Amino acid sequence: MSAPPAPVLGRILADLGSTLVEVAAGDPDPARPVAGVLIHDPHDEPARLPGAVVLGVGVHGPGPVAELVARAADLDAAAIIVRSPVAVDAAVRDAAARTGVAVLGLTPGASWAQVAAMLRSLLAVDEIGVDDPGPSDDHDGPPATDLFALANAIAALLDGPATVEDRSGRVLAFSSRQDEGDQARIATILDRQVPADKLRALEERGAFHALYRSDRPVYVEGIAEKPRVAIAVRAGGEILGSIWVVVDRPLTPDRERSLAEAARVVALHLLRRRAGQDVERRLRADLLATVLEGGANASEAAARLGLTAQPACVLALAVTGESPAADRVAAGERVSDALALHLAAIHPRTATASLGGVTYAILPTATDEPALRVADAFLTRVGARVPAVIGIGRVAARPAHLPRSRHDADRALRVLRQGRARARAARLTDVHVASLMADLADRMADEDDVPDGPVVRLRAYDAEHHTALTGTLAAWLDTFGDVPAAAAAVHVHPNTFRYRLKRLTEVSGLDLTDADARFEAMLQLRLTPPSP
Repeated sequence: MSAPPAPVLGRILADLGSTLVEVAAGDPDPARPVAGVLIHDPHDEPARLPGAVVLGVGVHGPGPVAELVARAADLDAAAIIVRSPVAVDAAVRDAAARTGVAVLGLTPGASWAQVAAMLRSLLAVDEIGVDDPGPSDDHDGPPATDLFALANAIAALLDGPATVEDRSGRVLAFSSRQDEGDQARIATILDRQVPADKLRALEERGAFHALYRSDRPVYVEGIAEKPRVAIAVRAGGEILGSIWVVVDRPLTPDRERSLAEAARVVALHLLRRRAGQDVERRLRADLLATVLEGGANASEAAARLGLTAQPACVLALAVTGESPAADRVAAGERVSDALALHLAAIHPRTATASLGGVTYAILPTATDEPALRVADAFLTRVGARVPAVIGIGRVAARPAHLPRSRHDADRALRVLRQGRARARAARLTDVHVASLMADLADRMADEDDVPDGPVVRLRAYDAEHHTALTGTLAAWLDTFGDVPAAAAAVHVHPNTFRYRLKRLTEVSGLDLTDADARFEAMLQLRLTPPSP
């Protein structure tokens, strides 16, 4: 079993190539190990992550770039990435040469979320290695250790940039030399997804039908500037994805056989990768559940998740709406993965897992204000197409306090799911009264504790005589005793409303001049909905 190679800066530069980044200053050491990705925030001190690539979001001009190089050097980072065109002067060149931190320029049009996701994909070498067959007459290529290495090997075999994609056209890995493709391929790499118009064109041309019915490569032309050759990646009868290579002409028989053999290796890797992801997901969910439940093993679980160094709070996300249960589950899985990626781009020590239909995330933060901003930003990003809400718990100074933060987040989430708040994200402090009302309603329902009183008598009278005195009372209370406004709310003349108001006091015995009586009536109206 061969060990996966440690990610190095040279490999990242080769894989991203001129499609995404270019060296603007410094002399990158290709053997420099790369350990992760950090997002630059001038107002926050990031966690130290030696060997990181620092994303300089919003950093422009030679002065700020030179300052970021110095700050990255203090963190022992390997490189920084800023938006091209990069303004390089003597100070930037001197800082890069003195610290050894390379300055890379990100191509215009690529989003920071995309480049963060790509870098993490390049760094995420599969935990499960593959057998190294060693030198052999029957083994013409290097042993594949991850999808990106496989894509590079395929590109070398077929002399064209390659991608490995799932059945939805999402890019799982890509080779170097993507700048040798065409505009459609570059757009695919930047978005990590085949453009929708190209997917429709392939579907209309019957390309997917031919691809999934055959175990041989399929030559496709007329969809983009350059032709493609594709082959399905399958395991038994299951289609796992496909390999796409930009070519100039149809493949020779030898190259067809090479691509077919590569597809079998990719299939094995995808199966192992999926199994590893499932195991890792279950493990992280178990660890997160242990932390959130508390108990004797919570401290150890928090340490394994890397959550012992600083305060944090719990976010609880759920999908709302009236869609079928299966659709909500599928939407929940997608939004859960999106939230995990979003939080990982903000802080390297986040933990996310789905438990009982709710996605819980632990976000290291000193106050709950950043957590609320993060939640709002994420919900804005996913938009209205995913009806999700996020409850936020209080900040826990230590992992032992995270169960209380989870309890807060659950209470806030419940209010949001019931539609009792205008926002899509809220802290418990934002919806505390609504949460207390919901708790009191539950207690009354569980104990069958529905007291007699004016509201109960009004409802009984309305049911027997087909009147609307309860609605009259509710309108009067909601408008703070403003008769014209209350009358307009129930669509009657003010004189009619005054008559009903007098009648309801006679029927119920309610003293509308008594503040305590008014408050009790308001509570009963909200806590004890009328019987159907």
